[in-house]
Amino acid sequence: MAKYLLLKHYRGAPAAVNDVPMDQWKPEEISAHMQYMQDFADRLEGTGEFVDGQALAPEGAWVRYDGEGRPPVTDGPFAETKDLIAGWMVIDVDSYERAVELAGELSAAPGAGGKPIHEWLEVRPFLGAAPCITE
Repeated sequence: MAKYLLLKHYRGAPAAVNDVPMDQWKPEEISAHMQYMQDFADRLEGTGEFVDGQALAPEGAWVRYDGEGRPPVTDGPFAETKDLIAGWMVIDVDSYERAVELAGELSAAPGAGGKPIHEWLEVRPFLGAAPCITE
């Protein structure tokens, strides 16, 4: 089994087919989208493939170390001008092909007008242990 991170970008990914921003959806469209996501997670939990997932608030900031005795440096919040990750899901699956299959299914979550979004999801494998090299 291998863990993969599925990233849902609200901004910063290629445009989705049904590319109406969520802040323009009707309340029932948001509810249908959230229910699809929950049903998807519940199904994967039943197969043992779901690890965790969360939606993220649009607010955030970049933070970095600025030297001994100095406060961290921040950049933001500038959610309106930066890439924005809407949420993430961690899955634990048998293969990369299965991760791609599930990401494709998740991409079909309903959006505006109840039609599938066909959004682009980023699929990232967890970094595994470095290979052991013997001579």
